[in-house]
Amino acid sequence: MFTFAKHITMEKIASTLHNILYSDKLFLLAGPCVVENEKVILETAEYLSRLTEKLGIPYVFKSSYRKANRTKSSSFAGIGDEKALKLLGRVREEFGVPTVTDIHESHEASIAADYVDILQIPAFLFRQTNLLQAAGRTDCVVNIKKGQFAGAEAMQFAANKVRETGNDKVLLTERGNMFGYADMVVDYRNLVWMKEMGYPTVMDVTHSLQQPNNGSGVTGGLPQLIEPMAKAAVAVGVSGLFIETHPDPSIALSDGANMLPLDKMEDLLSKLLRLQDSL
Repeated sequence: MFTFAKHITMEKIASTLHNILYSDKLFLLAGPCVVENEKVILETAEYLSRLTEKLGIPYVFKSSYRKANRTKSSSFAGIGDEKALKLLGRVREEFGVPTVTDIHESHEASIAADYVDILQIPAFLFRQTNLLQAAGRTDCVVNIKKGQFAGAEAMQFAANKVRETGNDKVLLTERGNMFGYADMVVDYRNLVWMKEMGYPTVMDVTHSLQQPNNGSGVTGGLPQLIEPMAKAAVAVGVSGLFIETHPDPSIALSDGANMLPLDKMEDLLSKLLRLQDSL
């Protein structure tokens, strides 16, 4: 009985990944910024898996098992690597959805690959050859975020580093560019140009609305702009959306300032699907 259920779960996950890589369906990568605790992770995963199934959206649960790029050393970074990864693996088993997490050093790739289906390369690290190659060798899908300091043209070289390992399952993600010292802007041409390279493209809506504040050590955000930013991405033909969400962003332990409340996801996704259908 258990073996049969596990087989069905893996088939469902494989089907979702196939749709993300090869179909025209708008897909979603969403979840809390970081694995905080079991309650937040399972509550979010259950809600989003049911919602996306109802709406017919291929869905990947997102959460960082560890945050390695905090401004202050005292900022929350995680509950422990093994504990967090096991929670991501539990999401896969209980809800039958793929999972994605970011890695920061080459040795993390093979470790995280036992629990997730997509390895994410953070924007600050998208040029790191060893990291990209290690992710590619796992045979996971590799989601590469465009650096805040780079244009779309640089992404072909990052993607090639993964493909040279024999892995052509690559996603390219736009997450905005630094504008001055404490703001982000999005050039939507990057989504068009990255898609022309032949890869599914993702719009990281919430990180593109960050307002880094290096003076206080706490990053701010503009969550009230999530809907128009996501609509603009759908309008230019994005393949998928990356949205960080939380049952209560006001008490989130990381990036609460730019996350969308979980109970607002259905309204947003419904609007985006209607927009896509009208194009």
